[in-house]
Order: sequence, then C-alpha cells, then structure tokens
Amino acid sequence: MYKKTAIEGHVSAGFEAVRDAFVENFSQRHELGGACCVYHQGEKVVDLWGGVRNKASGDPWQEDTMVVVHSATKGLAAMTLAVAHSRGWLDYEQRVCAYWPEFAQHGKETITVRQLLAHQAGLFAFDEPVDRSVVADFDRLAAVMARQTPAWEPGTRQAYHALTLGFYESELLRRVDPQHRSLGRFFQDEIASPLGLDFYIGLPESIPNSRLAPLAAPGMLRMLLGFPIRLTLAAFNRRSNIYRALVVNPGTEMYLDKERIYARNLEVPSGNGVGTARAIARAYSVFATDGRELQLRPETLRLLSAPAIPSTHGGFYDECMMGDLRYSLGFMKPGLTLSFGNEGSFGHPGSGGSLGFADPQAGIGYAYVTSQMGTTLTGDPRDLALRNAVYSIIPPAS
Repeated sequence: MYKKTAIEGHVSAGFEAVRDAFVENFSQRHELGGACCVYHQGEKVVDLWGGVRNKASGDPWQEDTMVVVHSATKGLAAMTLAVAHSRGWLDYEQRVCAYWPEFAQHGKETITVRQLLAHQAGLFAFDEPVDRSVVADFDRLAAVMARQTPAWEPGTRQAYHALTLGFYESELLRRVDPQHRSLGRFFQDEIASPLGLDFYIGLPESIPNSRLAPLAAPGMLRMLLGFPIRLTLAAFNRRSNIYRALVVNPGTEMYLDKERIYARNLEVPSGNGVGTARAIARAYSVFATDGRELQLRPETLRLLSAPAIPSTHGGFYDECMMGDLRYSLGFMKPGLTLSFGNEGSFGHPGSGGSLGFADPQAGIGYAYVTSQMGTTLTGDPRDLALRNAVYSIIPPAS
C-alpha cells in the first residue's frame, strides 16, 4: 500500500470544496493519480494534482505530469476546425468535397462538414487495412479515406467515429489551411504555443518518460460490471460496429510504446492527445469566454454553443455506443447519457474518466485527468464529484 496521498496545487478562496472532493477521490473513489483544473471567467481558480504517476514504480504525480486522455483529445481537435472557421477557411454547412474533391466517391458526395463532425457520415470504420505506417503517412491515409464507402446513407444515423473522425478532420484541415499543416501541427502552432499549453496531438521525442503517466487498466471484473452488458458483449463481437470502430484497424492501442510509454510523432487526433489538466482547462477557458486570445469570431462561438442536430432517422441514438449521445462540430454536448455544465456547454470525455469542457454560460473551462482508468459512460464518479463541487460554488447563470 502507498502512504497517505500527497495533494499539491492550490484553490482560490471559496473553492475549497473542490479540493475536498479531490482528496476524497483518493480515499473513497479509488483514485491512483490525477489532476483537476478549473478556470472561471478567465482566472485559474483550481489547479490540483496528486497521487501516483506510475503504479509500477510508485513515482508521484508532479505538477508537469502528462497523461493520454483518449477521446477527450477530440475536443482539442475540434478546436482547430473552430479556428479555421473563424478565419473564414471552413464553412460547417459546406460539403466536405468542396475542400477535398477526392472525398466525393462511393456515396460521400453530399456529406457536409457538420454531418461528419456529428458522427453522422457513416464512416466510423475502415474497410481497407490501416496500420501505424498508414496513419503516419498522411497522403496514404487520405487515399484510404477517400475510397471508403459509408455504412449507410450519410445523415440518417449516428455512429461514434471513435478513431476515424480525427483522421478525417486532419485531412480536411490540411486542405483548408494555406500551409497544409496536419491537425497536430496546426494545434501546436495556432493553439498550444500561443496559449502556452502542455498538450500534444503527436507527442514529440523531446518529452522524457519521467513526465508521462502510464494508464493503469481496471480489473476485468470492474470492466465487466462497469459498462452496459449490451456494449460489453458488442465489444467482443468482431462484426459489431463498436468493435470495428474502436478495437481494430488501427485499434486504440496504437498509441502505446513499450519503451517510451506513448508513441512519438504519431497523430491520432481522436485519441492519443497527451497533456495536463491545466492545459485542457486553459484551452476551454478561452472558448468559454470571448475567444479573443485565439481571435475566435462571435459567430463561431455561437455555433459551438448551439444545440446538437439529430440524424434524420435515428435521432441521437448511437449505433456504436448503443445509447443517446449528442455531438456537434466535433464536440460532445450535454445529453441524457452524459450531462455536464449548462445549456450551451461543449467538450469531450475520454475512455477511462478524463473530461474537458467549456461552459460559456458560467464562464468555466474545466478538465480532469487520471492515471487509473474507470469504467463508466455516464460520468466517472471522481470527475462527477469534482464537477458537483465546482457547480455548488458557481451556480447556473440566470
């Protein structure tokens, strides 16, 4: 057993309840190591970290410890397209093929950017083999994506594009960016560097292993009991939508590296973002306020805060996740399965428990990250405790 958990960081006066919840995560909710950061109206009011960075070694979580956040990466990826929209390079209502002509094959001719970013394009899996070498070659990957046939008529159903979405987003961004940068490169140049963020979509060689927290997997029993039984069974069915979207070709474990913890210089914009809670909260804080630091137009922020639009036949029922989930412009919106923030909030959770979001109504940028994977789709208990503490202090705007 480890000694009493050391909690570091600070909270502003009035936010002590968040620290209490963070401490209780370790004593009551099986936390191993993690961090939480909250900005309110542009001011950092919570910045906490503690516990164990590496379960095998017992090394402590440090102020600059970074961890992979799986699908919470999608929110940071969506920010790049929002910047492109603000610069007039991208119209969410335009057809994808207007920017990427080769995309107009095999029934994809009418897919709009909005439909793609709402997981309504039917492109949640690849039929052609896609491995790490293909992912690392943007031109080869673009050719594969251009040849892909939708699983059904685009816009009629929703299915979580667990890994594919980020690849499509990156190629779309390469087409509209005058410098033709990949999504990871664009994120570093136009969001991370200006804001001073410790977050990478494509981890560079320069980051030492000592700064990285390996993820500790949950036990098999917790995995079996934590998720809905239908989803668990589907995850083991090689022909199911979720298996094809998440487990294989290329599969979520592509981000791992035996020697370096996480793969270096490999961009998976839907799932291999690595960074701190502080970085995620800071980025969302800009989107939750006026966006001035990234020169975001009010119209872009208005669109991000607008309600999600359902698919024409399936509504918000997700054919991969088998539940009600709401997506808009690359972000997740609060819904029946996962509720967060206020009306108009947008963000994204990650497998295992991480979450980042912007709440423009309350002026909140929030993030929670962990080295101990949890097993729930409806909000990790550790994250939920922290969010409840935040909103007990900052009530909903009238």
